[in-house]
Amino acid sequence: MGLVLLFGVFFLGLIAGVPVAFCLGIASVVGFLYEGLPLFIAFQRIVSGISVFSLLAIPFFIFAGELMLQGGIAARLVRLASSAVGWMRGGLGVVNVASSMLFGGISGSAVADTSALGSILMPVMKEKGYDSDYAVNVTVTSSIAGVVIPPSHNMILYAVAAGGLPISQLFLAGVIPGVLMCLCLAVVAWLVAVRRGYPAEPFPGLSSLMVSFIVALPGLFTAVIIVGGVLSGIMTVTESGAFGAIYAIVVTALVYRELTWQNFKQAVLVSVRTTAMVMILVACASAFAYLLTLNRVPDMLAGFVLSISESEFVILLLLNLTLLVLGMVMDMAALILITTPIFLPIIVDMGMSPVQFGIIIMMNLGLGLTTPPVGACLFVGCVVGEERIENVVKTIWPFYLAILVALMLVTYVPQVSLWLPTLLQQ
Repeated sequence: MGLVLLFGVFFLGLIAGVPVAFCLGIASVVGFLYEGLPLFIAFQRIVSGISVFSLLAIPFFIFAGELMLQGGIAARLVRLASSAVGWMRGGLGVVNVASSMLFGGISGSAVADTSALGSILMPVMKEKGYDSDYAVNVTVTSSIAGVVIPPSHNMILYAVAAGGLPISQLFLAGVIPGVLMCLCLAVVAWLVAVRRGYPAEPFPGLSSLMVSFIVALPGLFTAVIIVGGVLSGIMTVTESGAFGAIYAIVVTALVYRELTWQNFKQAVLVSVRTTAMVMILVACASAFAYLLTLNRVPDMLAGFVLSISESEFVILLLLNLTLLVLGMVMDMAALILITTPIFLPIIVDMGMSPVQFGIIIMMNLGLGLTTPPVGACLFVGCVVGEERIENVVKTIWPFYLAILVALMLVTYVPQVSLWLPTLLQQ
């Protein structure tokens, strides 16, 4: 009855349009009252949920991404990608994917990727004769690179929810899967472009490519500072995030000279708002997860899954399907915090590395950002591209298949995600 009440209040809140964080908080308070536990325990769980040093990196990552969005780094990365791969047939689609891989690997945000690159590339693609649904499809699906390729603040949330995994290992594990996913998307973008007969751009020449690379290099160094600082052990993830934000200010204000005072205030405002949302979500999800553990939900779910099949192949397929469905109806950050304590014991009992499972969660829930009914990236992409969601959904399925191919490889071939962490540990 306690679980029915807990989930009932939570889903009623969602149906009523209450923000996810408050749904978790209200359901947790009701659950604590039903169990007869003192409310101060609930608030202890809420406070302890955000009293984690690693979480301090999240506002720095978010702020650095907003500074790059406002300060012209995104536009220079697009120019670099266009010089490198724009000569292919339907090259702007491949440019879109390559730009997402570069910008997502710096900003760490799929929604920021969709907004920034969509605003730059979609008008150009339409002007060159590309259909608007194609432009939205490529922009939206390639934006998932921001949650898989490091740095990603969602990986920090997973590391905390998993009991303190090394964030450097997660960052390393996301590199190859993120690049693999982008390669699959680029192939699909090219195939669809050829089928629709989209034009090819002339190759600008090696000198133009070199100039674009040199101009974009200061922006690319932001990722080197953030990720390199963590992987080298010189800085903690929080310190690297702080240095990355400071470096982004220097580059956008003094090197590119596009960061105005108005843009800076906008970046601060958006960063504060986003950070507040994330921290409230983490706090309330901590209390909710405590009640799930108290009611032995992980043990019950593990028993249910094992009762269906003892095959690891089938169990992993079921977990992927569950995460995909949940990602279609709930926010990514909330699902990371809720599902990790539930599914992780099953994965550990099977002998899978928690690091590999972290990348599986990132890809599954990242795909949820691009699917109806609540996919944030899908909505942002449709608004920016001025296209109806129903028109986009009709033609986006080849791009979904590309992501699913990469997801299956990550799920069933452990070395795709674990080879790089293992190599650099030796």
